[in-house]
Amino acid sequence: MMDPEHKAMNACSVLEHARDCYKRGVWTDAYRSLSSVNRAAPLSGEDLELLAMSAYLSGHDDYMKTLARAHRLYADDGESSCAIRCAFWLGLLLLLRGERGRAAGWFARARRLLAPEARDGVGHGYVLLQVVLQHLCDRDWQIAYATAARVADIGDRFREPDLTACARHFQGRIRMNQGHLSEGLALLDEVMIAVTGGELSPLITGLIYFSVIESCRQVYALDRVREWTVALTRWCRHWSDMVAFTDICKVYRMKIMHLCGAWSDVIEEARACVECTQTTTNRTIAEAFYHQAEAHRLRGEFQAAEEAYRRASQSGLDPQPGLALLRVSQGRLDAASAAIRRSLIPTSDRLQRTRFLPAYVEIMLAEEKIAEAREATRELEETALCFDTEALNAIAASARGTVDLADGDPQSALDSLYYAWRVWKKFGAPYMAARVRVLIALACGALGDSDGHELELAAARTAFDELGAVPDLARINSFSSRTPPAQRNALTPRELQVLCLVAGGKTNKAIAAELVLSEKTIDRHVSNIFVKLGVPSRSAATAFAYEHRLIRPPCSADPADHGVMIGRYIKYSGRSASDPQQSRRRVDIIGRD
Repeated sequence: MMDPEHKAMNACSVLEHARDCYKRGVWTDAYRSLSSVNRAAPLSGEDLELLAMSAYLSGHDDYMKTLARAHRLYADDGESSCAIRCAFWLGLLLLLRGERGRAAGWFARARRLLAPEARDGVGHGYVLLQVVLQHLCDRDWQIAYATAARVADIGDRFREPDLTACARHFQGRIRMNQGHLSEGLALLDEVMIAVTGGELSPLITGLIYFSVIESCRQVYALDRVREWTVALTRWCRHWSDMVAFTDICKVYRMKIMHLCGAWSDVIEEARACVECTQTTTNRTIAEAFYHQAEAHRLRGEFQAAEEAYRRASQSGLDPQPGLALLRVSQGRLDAASAAIRRSLIPTSDRLQRTRFLPAYVEIMLAEEKIAEAREATRELEETALCFDTEALNAIAASARGTVDLADGDPQSALDSLYYAWRVWKKFGAPYMAARVRVLIALACGALGDSDGHELELAAARTAFDELGAVPDLARINSFSSRTPPAQRNALTPRELQVLCLVAGGKTNKAIAAELVLSEKTIDRHVSNIFVKLGVPSRSAATAFAYEHRLIRPPCSADPADHGVMIGRYIKYSGRSASDPQQSRRRVDIIGRD
């Protein structure tokens, strides 16, 4: 047996190894080693805190009780600042979990530990952060900002970078809530220098990544959302043992992939999130289902979208506005209108309403309720004026252009639509840009600019084809189909069968297995289909098949409604483009033939 002296030496060796693992970010090994030493002999408060953080970062659920032990040990040893810090983190982590009662209890403990003579130290800074959180909840922006400034000053004076970063990040969020966007973003940018430079603890680094990205997303500062999401992804991948913040990273990666038109990647990332249930939170699973549904909807895979929206709802996430837009695509305008109206009722928050208003505008136009669509557009413009980010301005401009076009004013529409197109192009959002280009094409056509009309439609068609946006491609092709009916009917029964499976999203290999044919034979059939239909790709062939009713669109009340999606296109009716009154004629919504 090992004598007590050797046991102590061994414990010291393991402890040093654990501390080294923590510094190197090998948190699973740090957790195991510290747990091993803790079972043999009591750890110090500092090492208990390392054990708690290792547990949290590596995905073990005993971090709360371990941090509570560290708090008690610090308090018993008279180390009030450290005890207050532990109590604050316990309160904050509980608050993030929605356990407000227990969080308030820990915050109260922290305040009770603050001695009168320590009213200007690090412990006081953490107590004041609780005050900032309370004023943020009460929307007392001025008091919250002044208190955060005091905390930042304490952090600077005592060289406590975590405290300083928390305070300045709160200042940035407060300024953004007050409508001072430039000042708020500047403060957040300053904090992110410390975050990306590795100056903060792993816990604070992850929490600030989440808070800053979410704050930027809420005001549609998409350039920063993308930049900080890329940085967060890099940070999470750097630490192989990172579990705590990988869920957040996955959610924001899906949002960026969706914006960039990488819908297949969104579907795969979402599927991976859902399958990895042991380390994925319910919120992440719900978000994964929603983004998966959106990708399926835009690709015209309506049955898959329907199922994913349902799973998102079962996981606790409101599936709007995506589900309402799916209902429009299915020709169920009454259901779409009821859903989008219900979604707008619970909140008066401008930015939250902005999530639903673009869909509301489009659904109102589909119902030919131009006055209601215009009123919602005014609200979008007021919000954009308040926060003044390019993406918000583009959303408002796109809505304004669509309403003006529907109301017979293509010249005014063009001014708004060109602005929106430039912004979406700048942000690398190909679907949004292509959708706007279709509206620009229609406005050009209404003003007699046939060249502009054809060029814009061609550019949009190419973008939709590359994205696999089958419903939009089908609709845009319906504007001017040049393929003779006889050519369409030249498909053999087998080719029609293959075309139906292609439209269902199956690969050539999967089709070969289903039809019990060789993959080479399917390759030949697909090639013949492309030639006969005069299309360059699978998505174009699928769009053609739906447009000309060679196959029936899934989940659609009528194939003519298949292409009615978010940002639906509008067509001019009545007079020809050469009509002198063309600039003020009314228009109908596509899908209402």
